[in-house]
Amino acid sequence: MTQTNPPVEETDKQKFDRLFPAVREYQALAQKHNINDIFQDNGGKYLQLLMILGLTTDGSREGNDAIDAAGNEYEIKTVNLELTDQFSTHHHLNPVIIKKYRKVDWFFAPFKGIELQAIFRMKPKDMEFYYSKWEKKWKDDGDKDINNPKVPLKYVMKHGAVVWLPEGVEEFEYTKPKKKDQ
Repeated sequence: MTQTNPPVEETDKQKFDRLFPAVREYQALAQKHNINDIFQDNGGKYLQLLMILGLTTDGSREGNDAIDAAGNEYEIKTVNLELTDQFSTHHHLNPVIIKKYRKVDWFFAPFKGIELQAIFRMKPKDMEFYYSKWEKKWKDDGDKDINNPKVPLKYVMKHGAVVWLPEGVEEFEYTKPKKKDQ
């Protein structure tokens, strides 16, 4: 009877080397859609959202995030629910940026890690509560730019419309995770 040796387990480096060609292919697809780096500024997540929503981007960091075939522009915000449940907005928010925001719909996309959980769409009227609040804060603080105010997922869930869910999922549900020390 011959003895067979158990299969040799792949090292992490070997696994990385085996997977990296697919990462390169993903990056090539992203570049085709004007996303220069899938690992920076949520590039990989934005690519997924552009594909699902049928949007494009010019790749610039100025202006709104995406555009549809009819020329409508959109803001896109993502959040990793494993880290927080609030969407970041703009590092130097001021009335000029708020004026730009008031002209477009927003897509909010909560992720768990890299897994997209849902996509919500909000119209400018749905965001007006925050626009007014931010303008008041900017004025009350002596015309000082606001550093990255947040939009809570809870608000998005209440006021936004679900436009996408993963296959087989009928409703997005989110329960804030308990802190590990509780």
